[in-house]
Amino acid sequence: MTSTSHSYLSIFENLQQCPLVPVIVINDIEDAAPMGEALHKAGIRIAEITFRTPQAAQAISEMKAHCPELVVGAGTILNADQLDTAINAGSDFIVTPGTTPNLLNALAATTTPIFPGASTASEVLNLYERGYECIKFFPAEASGGTAALKSFGGPIPQVKFMPTGGIDQSNVHQYLALKNVIAVGGSWMIDANFAAQKNWREFQKSTEAFVDNIVAKGISMKANKVEM
Repeated sequence: MTSTSHSYLSIFENLQQCPLVPVIVINDIEDAAPMGEALHKAGIRIAEITFRTPQAAQAISEMKAHCPELVVGAGTILNADQLDTAINAGSDFIVTPGTTPNLLNALAATTTPIFPGASTASEVLNLYERGYECIKFFPAEASGGTAALKSFGGPIPQVKFMPTGGIDQSNVHQYLALKNVIAVGGSWMIDANFAAQKNWREFQKSTEAFVDNIVAKGISMKANKVEM
């Protein structure tokens, strides 16, 4: 396995500019390039392409080639084979919904930034013992939401989270206000209808509205974070 050009530091710097990580399902490979361009123009700095379709790896390569300023990673990585495929496609980072012993061993063999998934304190501690200090909290709402994250913040303040699952415009600000949350993920911030219509102008405008709302409220700024 090989590493990519982006480090944890550069990813965190991008997340400080925009703490929204769209989780993207690509069914038509021709959508990858214009979607990446529209997302970046809208203010998105990091995107996650989920490995739920056969086009995922090629979509990562296409999106990165067309819009190199956008940090593009692979999500829903379930095993070592998918991990190899994602890294060979040029993924800037890897996201998993959870972990198994075999998957953890595979993850340990790469220097590509990894954001492994966890939903309980024991899982979080296990990952922290292995050196992971930024974890995907999934499924967020079903696993206790902001209350659970506040609880984790007391005994495990070193760990930061990117919650995904059940988050939308109605509760995103509550998550981003927490000190141990560096970003939120989800598909709610991108309009599937505009994407299906290949109306990238309106797709960009709708995404930009969400980005502007987050930035305008300054939720990503450290001074606004809620104490645990």
